[in-house]
Amino acid sequence: MQDESNNGTNEKNPLGKSEAQLKEELGAERYSVLREGGTERAFTGKYWDLKDDGIYRCAGCGEPLFSSETKFDSGSGWPSFYEPAKGESIKENKDMSHGMIRTEVVCGKCESHLGHVFPDGPAETTGLRYCINSACLDFDKKED
Repeated sequence: MQDESNNGTNEKNPLGKSEAQLKEELGAERYSVLREGGTERAFTGKYWDLKDDGIYRCAGCGEPLFSSETKFDSGSGWPSFYEPAKGESIKENKDMSHGMIRTEVVCGKCESHLGHVFPDGPAETTGLRYCINSACLDFDKKED
């Protein structure tokens, strides 16, 4: 996902910071996933089995992405949701990497990689499964 034209120089990306600044601020794992399209290993992320009520935000820019109300256990080992918090909170891109055709999900505000969406979600809802890396998310727990 990194813009090859800036190669970590001071040119700005959609986050308004250089890639070098982002790499330092986000840390290695988050930078790899958010900015380079990496993936964390299944069942290792911070939020894959979190059951608390609240809002999941983009770790890159803070944009609200998903509500815990739409989270479900897909058995995949990554946080799964059947719809985004609001329509413009995410964007979808065709992903033809690794010999597959998939739909990549990126943050609608900062264009950071989040994961992928698949048509195998709960049939009684949208039928979609937004499979999202925990490293891409911050969580705001709902106050009691």
